[in-house]
Parts: sequence; structure tokens; C-alpha cells
Amino acid sequence: QVQLVESGGGLVQAGGSVRLSCAASGSDFSINSMAWYRQAPGKQRELVARITSGGTTGYADSVKGRFTISRDNARNTVYLQMNSLKPEDTAGYYCNVQAVEFITGRAKRNLEVWGQGTLVTVSS
Repeated sequence: QVQLVESGGGLVQAGGSVRLSCAASGSDFSINSMAWYRQAPGKQRELVARITSGGTTGYADSVKGRFTISRDNARNTVYLQMNSLKPEDTAGYYCNVQAVEFITGRAKRNLEVWGQGTLVTVSS
């Protein structure tokens, strides 16, 4: 079992900054990757940033140079530092974790877990 808890969303003016956090907890598991997605009203959910267990990062073109994804392995936490925010960044932001859970009998299973979402609203 893996659960994600997000925090850090809220209201911010254009040009401001917000840092989102997503903490993973549960039984014995190993994280393969952590990512942030967002979904604005009337739009499809899109990948914003991703970081692998090896530290490789990737970003959507729309946020390159403004957002930074990072992780704290000791705390099983991923962060999204969002700078120079624009009104079009307004969306619900969702943490996503791909992990392997180790269960009894030396068995394991792949997991994809979503956070509850946190709303970021950027005013113009």
C-alpha cells in the first residue's frame, strides 16, 4: 500500500512562486519515478514534470525554465518549485508515483498511485 499526500497549493499572483510537495508513505516499496500532472477546467490532464529514481528529469515545454522538480529520497517526497507563474498555470496539480511494492512470499507488484490533487490559482 502506497499513499500520497499533496500540499502547497493556493492563490498566487502572476509572477509569483509556489512549491508543491508530495509525500509517499506505506509498506515496503521502491519508487521508480515521481511526476506532477495538472488539469485545468475543460482540458486534458497533462504531464508537467517527471523525475526517475536515477534523477533524470523531464519537463513540459510550457514550464521549462520556470518549474523545477526535485526529490528527497530519505523522505520519499517529491517537490515542484513553480516560479514566474502565469494565469495559464492555473490548474489542479496531481502527484503521480510509479513504484514496486514488495509483498509476502517475495512477490512484488507494480503500482501507479495518484495524489488527491492540490489547486493552484494564478491571478493576473
